[in-house]
Amino acid sequence: MVISEKVRKALNDQLNREIYSSYLYLSMATYFDAEGFKGFAHWMKKQAQEELTHAMKFYEYIYERGGRVELEAIEKPPSNWNGIKDAFEAALKHEEFVTQSIYNILELALEEKDHATVSFLKWFVDEQVEEEEQVREILDLLEKANGQMSVIFQLDRYLGQRE
Repeated sequence: MVISEKVRKALNDQLNREIYSSYLYLSMATYFDAEGFKGFAHWMKKQAQEELTHAMKFYEYIYERGGRVELEAIEKPPSNWNGIKDAFEAALKHEEFVTQSIYNILELALEEKDHATVSFLKWFVDEQVEEEEQVREILDLLEKANGQMSVIFQLDRYLGQRE
């Protein structure tokens, strides 16, 4: 069964959102590198790579279902934040936006009775729970650090170990 145009368009839009997500996290990495926080930068670079992997999952799935991918212009992401916590708050807000976007596509797939796409999206639903949880954990640790640079440096070192 070939994918419907409505579902293809929604998936294609999400593919482009995932590319933007990668671009956003890469921009956050440049911010952290400029600020001398190599661990936070490393974490964001890994996150940027992960988002590109997500985009490619959408890419491959669209073609598997007989659709065609359309790449759109990628909006320039912000490049400055008011500190580490502000950047991670922006990351959480972005992940919540992506989660809602996935939910919207899932609802459309259910309406269209496109069970293959519903099945495909389950992985992303689960992934978004993990994505949001990771950022919330970092924000919680930053909150507990209460601006103590020794703790923030330890967190920076810890996040630099992400594989």
